[in-house]
Amino acid sequence: MNSPIRECWQSAAHALALGQASFVADPLGALYWPQERLVAVADLHLEKGSSYALRRVFLPPYDTATTLAALSVLIARYAPRAVVALGDSFHDVGGGERLGSADRVLLARLQSGRDWIWIAGNHDPVLPADLGGMRLAELEIGGILFRHKPEQGGGAEIAGHLHPTARVAGATGSVRRRCFVTNGTRCVLPAFGAFAGGLNLRDRAFAGLFEPRDPIFAHVLGRERVYRVAWDQCLPD
Repeated sequence: MNSPIRECWQSAAHALALGQASFVADPLGALYWPQERLVAVADLHLEKGSSYALRRVFLPPYDTATTLAALSVLIARYAPRAVVALGDSFHDVGGGERLGSADRVLLARLQSGRDWIWIAGNHDPVLPADLGGMRLAELEIGGILFRHKPEQGGGAEIAGHLHPTARVAGATGSVRRRCFVTNGTRCVLPAFGAFAGGLNLRDRAFAGLFEPRDPIFAHVLGRERVYRVAWDQCLPD
């Protein structure tokens, strides 16, 4: 007999609602708003590998190329009119200057023909002017606030910063995957960056962001699908 957790894990749910707006939760970890033709991504952490190398911690230097390649797939899939990067797009304040020439060319191509909004994050409060796009602290569209760090209270909000993950029981044990976490008013996006880490959504850092009486769901990233799992059926680490 299947457990309730197993049954939840099997039910795919790409649709994600915030207030009166309907979004698509993409298995790559982006949120698409069809009405606005807008793609939102969080915590790209570009040039994390080169940041570590400055401290003589050597990681494979492919994180930026891998992350931009995933962004290329999203843009080809949705042909968005706008892209909103919800802060910590670079791993540190010098990341933009370290961006390689091939990656700069690809980023410029992704930005071409659409609005590109860089939301300031705690890792990258300032970006080089030659990267293109607009730089904002926050953005409001249709009553929904786009910002880097989620805040308690307020209205509809899409944010990043916390890198949510969910650990869910499966047939042969548990799996830990990046996820969206939402109560239908606030949505915290998973980190999009190839080298970005994750924080279990049961961690106390999420406390206070969601009212206990509200149904809270993790939209968990699979290889080709997104799976909706109730918060209380997600396991602590």
